[in-house]
Amino acid sequence: MQYRRLVVHIFNVGSHSKLKGNSVTDHSGLLYVVATPIGNMTDITQRAIQILSDVDFIAAEDTRHSRYLLNHHGINTPMISVHEHNERKQVESVLARLSNGESMALISDAGTPLISDPGYHLVKIARDKGIKVVPVPGACALIAALSVSGLPTDHFRFEGFLPHKKSARQAQLTSLKDEVVTLVFYESSHRIAESVEDMRNIFGDNRQAILAREITKTFETVLGNTLGDIVSKVKEDANQRKGEFVLVVRGAEKQSTDIEMQSAEALLKLLLDEMSVKQASRIVASYKGLSKNELYKRALEMQEDS
Repeated sequence: MQYRRLVVHIFNVGSHSKLKGNSVTDHSGLLYVVATPIGNMTDITQRAIQILSDVDFIAAEDTRHSRYLLNHHGINTPMISVHEHNERKQVESVLARLSNGESMALISDAGTPLISDPGYHLVKIARDKGIKVVPVPGACALIAALSVSGLPTDHFRFEGFLPHKKSARQAQLTSLKDEVVTLVFYESSHRIAESVEDMRNIFGDNRQAILAREITKTFETVLGNTLGDIVSKVKEDANQRKGEFVLVVRGAEKQSTDIEMQSAEALLKLLLDEMSVKQASRIVASYKGLSKNELYKRALEMQEDS
């Protein structure tokens, strides 16, 4: 009797419902934004594989590229192409299918859709029309690079790809020179050498940074300590100019206000009685979020005055 009731329940939920273990999930009219691997084919969640298998169709940036991923995981769901050149044209037909109860997954060539990839216009219009948009999280190159950078991650700014033209690129970097948050950039093999050199020239040779190349792929490398170091290694080794890149650059040191410096000096005065100038300035800089070099110089002056 229990088996019969279960069969009747599955039949009644409709053609877009799929049985998963002991539960039934209705995908009708849903738009899923699904993260896919950025290199290693196994960097995909079980949920993502299930969603890609269950939906009625998949909107892919490049269907030929995505076919490799789907084949690898035994997924046979039909695909349509939605990329930066046809996205606005595809929106009407895609929304019509969703409104008729079909379900869809949006994927990019790699990583999380809409992060320097197409899809913004489609997702915005879908939400405006009242269609439910569901995130299926996973791999993302900028987060992966940040996690291994050794640079501050509590505040960061994602800049995506820099302008192609040198003058525009240098203008944008100049506008970011005094940002105190960690900066994250994407770059291609065509411009990586020029971009890191522009960064070195504008941010300074000793600005801390890392260059993550081909993350999760066979030739993955994470280079650098400073921008000067990265420029040298990219120039010396042609292999470091191949692939896909994420640049993570430390923000500028925060310049203290008079009020902040007065507070920092009071704390320095207490600490200098117990420890070295170097230790005291490092602790206060970390606690107050101020320039370590500036506080070190001030601590030396205070020690001399005393």
